[in-house]
Amino acid sequence: MRVPTDWMSLGNIPQAVGEPDGDEHPLSNPWCTAATKPVPQKISRFASPESMLAPMGDSPAVPITIRNTWKAVVDHARRYQDFTYVYPVISRRSRGLSIGVNLNPDKQCNFDCVYCEVDRTTPGKARDVRLDQVRDELRWLIDHALSGGLGLEAKFNDAPPEVSRIVRDVAFSGDGEPTMVSNFDECVEVVANVLREKELAETKIVLITDSAGLDKVSVRRGVSLMDAHHGEVWAKLDAGTEEYYRHINRSSVRFDRILSNLLETARVRPIVIQSLFLKTHGQPMSSIELDAYCRRLNQIRDGGGTLREVHAYTLARPTPEAWATRLSAEELSTVAETIRAQTGLRVEEFP
Repeated sequence: MRVPTDWMSLGNIPQAVGEPDGDEHPLSNPWCTAATKPVPQKISRFASPESMLAPMGDSPAVPITIRNTWKAVVDHARRYQDFTYVYPVISRRSRGLSIGVNLNPDKQCNFDCVYCEVDRTTPGKARDVRLDQVRDELRWLIDHALSGGLGLEAKFNDAPPEVSRIVRDVAFSGDGEPTMVSNFDECVEVVANVLREKELAETKIVLITDSAGLDKVSVRRGVSLMDAHHGEVWAKLDAGTEEYYRHINRSSVRFDRILSNLLETARVRPIVIQSLFLKTHGQPMSSIELDAYCRRLNQIRDGGGTLREVHAYTLARPTPEAWATRLSAEELSTVAETIRAQTGLRVEEFP
């Protein structure tokens, strides 16, 4: 895989002419001027501190409010009945019902993020992915949702019934990194076939990934199959420098591999960058690190990649590291404004 020569030229503490130095406030204004970038778009899913506005049904013009207080929004547990792989959630980023496919019930992952909520002190349920069981679980849960049965369950009954009756997407997201499985393309094919069988032509297939495996042959085949089914890749990027990447994601995967995978994937189709911003030991990401992060996004576009948007979010649930804490809505908004100003990208905020 060819790595652009300028990927690692920034170093661990990047600087640029005219940028703020390390003495400025961690969330200071960007050094890039708006004259050199497209006009940024300010997007927030939240119509109020406890709600968000999103399209619903077949008509994107019909709004619905998805509230943070709903049980199915608060609880994103990947366990459902006696299923092994498939589970339902109400997702802010999906704008409604998302059916998750957990390809890592064994909890295997190539990242060890400081904010990961997966409890790896207890054993996982299975090591192998049984495609027939994935298919059967997905078929049953889709039928259950479409018939209104899901909305009658205690976890979902405080939301309007229509929220749990429309399947917004089927997302590969679970207790580890979905691209670590050896047959990712076959897993995508199973999901695509079930959606075709259920006549859910508008339901998206989403891959939520740490980006480390996007260069694998089976993953490339699987993502190409997703492209034919309103597929979206939501790829993680939490850092701008190798040092901060090691601090937050704690992975043995090289940072330049992550960056190269993002670029090569974005050259083929638009991707969504998903980034979690937080405080460590009471301190948010520094202005220098945030500038480096923004330059990574610009390098992807300058290299021929297309970024659909950035999902900027913070912690929503307890973390295993007590020193990893959430940003306030105002702090996250300041980060998002900096990203918009330096890149011109559409940024959605999820406080």
